[in-house]
Order: sequence, then structure tokens, then C-alpha cells
Amino acid sequence: MNHTSRYSTFALCREMLETPDVVRRFVLPPEARCASDRVLLTGEGSSRIFPAKRAITHARRNGWPLRVETEAATQAAEYDLSGYHVYVASNSGKTAEGVHLIRTLRAAAAKAEAQSVARITGVVANGGTPIAAEADSALILGCGTEDAVAATKSVVEQALVYDAALREAAGDAPPHLQTLAAAMEAALSVSIDPAIVSRLAAAPTIYFAGRNDGVAEELTLKTNEITRKRASFLEGTYALHGIEEVMNANEAVVLIDPYKDLEERFDRVLRAGVGLEVVAIASRQTRFPTIVIPAAVPEIAPYAQLAAGWNLLVELGLALGVNLDKTERARKVGNEFTPTG
Repeated sequence: MNHTSRYSTFALCREMLETPDVVRRFVLPPEARCASDRVLLTGEGSSRIFPAKRAITHARRNGWPLRVETEAATQAAEYDLSGYHVYVASNSGKTAEGVHLIRTLRAAAAKAEAQSVARITGVVANGGTPIAAEADSALILGCGTEDAVAATKSVVEQALVYDAALREAAGDAPPHLQTLAAAMEAALSVSIDPAIVSRLAAAPTIYFAGRNDGVAEELTLKTNEITRKRASFLEGTYALHGIEEVMNANEAVVLIDPYKDLEERFDRVLRAGVGLEVVAIASRQTRFPTIVIPAAVPEIAPYAQLAAGWNLLVELGLALGVNLDKTERARKVGNEFTPTG
């Protein structure tokens, strides 16, 4: 993907290509700083999947003395979140589930059913919205508006908010934004073999398999929104544990940074056993057709993998003749809050 008219015609591509500059300009706002060592990162869809799960994975890998969790907002409203700093991410600031959670936490504290949360922070792109108004504080994203239905640059800025806030709380160094931006830029512009695009375009269903760090799961959602294809997320090695029984040979699997010592098993079960098309996104050549992105340190790699996945999905959408900006059913604001709703 690049800035030529083949891509720049679409708001989605322009917003993807703007993302490295969003990263370069990022500054952690004071409102984002953690008020507790217990943190809940919530939101719906893209506002939760990659930002929250990448943050949790990074915190665990580094052994930070923080309890970082995620849950969809409606289910989180059933929990005792006493003492937690609750971050409610919503690009629009109007997500009904987020408003419901904030109001539920307020009501529980007022009835002394639970101690108050330490803080509620709305992470939104628009001020003057219900989540921004009802949270203790509102962090307004600096990435600007998104015209495409599929969220991209806002997802990365939300992830950076959590990344920087948790690093600061753990006493770790801030993310190296210039290195991160360069890695994403390289992944967005890497040339993708037309044969890979053609194989995936022919598949009625695309599975994304990888770690539970938000990358494969977020790309599953983006496949629905960008290419209009069915997609499914297979966490970890789930693809080896029974689902092959219902897979079909005309489907495809995209492995995100596959475990090297399990490549042969994936090959045997999926490609030889089922007959699926298997491709990979990784910083090394795998035994499968691979979209090779520059090697990056673990803290940066998920961002680069996500960008490479965006790149792939754009090429796939264009090959299928899809209008990348206009969906038929999916909406920019999924379940929008209304004062009477």
C-alpha cells in the first residue's frame, strides 16, 4: 500500500497511512495516568480487542506489578471493580455499553454495594459525548476523525494510551515512538505477492490464528468490515485441537507470527490434512507463503503485524472490487447510546 491514487481514493487507506504520524506525534496526556495498580481496559470491538489485549500481553511478559484485565463493558458491569482504574474506550464516545458500565459503577457505589472505583477514564475521539461527560476524566484522542467504517488509526492511538500509561505505572521506559512508527510504515508498504491475495480472495472463509495479543482477533473483525468475507479467530494453537473437523479445503488460514516449532504440525494438520491454503505474517520466512515484515522487538512486533494485516486486507478488498469505505450493514458506531435507550 502506498500514497498512489489506487489507494488514496479510499479514506480507509489514507487513515491507515496516517497512522505512523499519529504514533510519532503521540504524547501521554495527564488524564491517562493510572490511579491504581488494578486496571480494567474495556470497550467494544476494535476499541478493546487490540488496545487491551496487546497491553495485557506486554504487561505479563515483562512481569509488571500491575493487575491488568479486560472485559466487554456489559459483562464487566456484573463485576466488583472496587479500587480499579477503569478505562472505557469508545472512538465515538457514544457506545451504549460503555455508558451502561459507568452508570452501573456509580449506582453500586452510591448504594454502598461496593467501594468506589479508583477512577473512570473515557478514552474517546470526541468531547461532549456521553462517555466523556460521565467519566471522571476524558482523554480526547489526537488522531482526528475517521471517515471509513473500519477503525484503524484510532485503534493504534488507543493502544498507545494504554502502552504509555502502564509503562509509566510500572516504572518502565516509554515506548520508542520513532522506531514504532518506522516499523508500522514498513509493514504498511511491504509488497504482497499477488498469488497470496488471489488465494485468499477465492476462500469463502479466512481463519486468523495467533497469540491472544489482539492482532489476529482484530484482523478477523477487519476482514468482515473491509473484505465482507467470513472470518474466525483461532487463539494460540486452537487450530490443532478439533476445528479441522469442520474446515473445508477451499478455506484459508493466516498465521500471525507462528511458533517455529509448531509449523510442521500446522502444515500436517491444516495444509496436508484438510487441504487449506495457509499463509503467514512474520518477520522471517516460514514454511508457508509468507508476508515478511522487518524484524522488531517484542514490544513493537504486534503493531507491525497489525499494519501488515491491514495491508493484506486492503489488497484483498481491492481484488474483490469492494468499496473499502462503505459497508452495507456495519456502522461506524455499533450500539449507539440514546438518552432513552
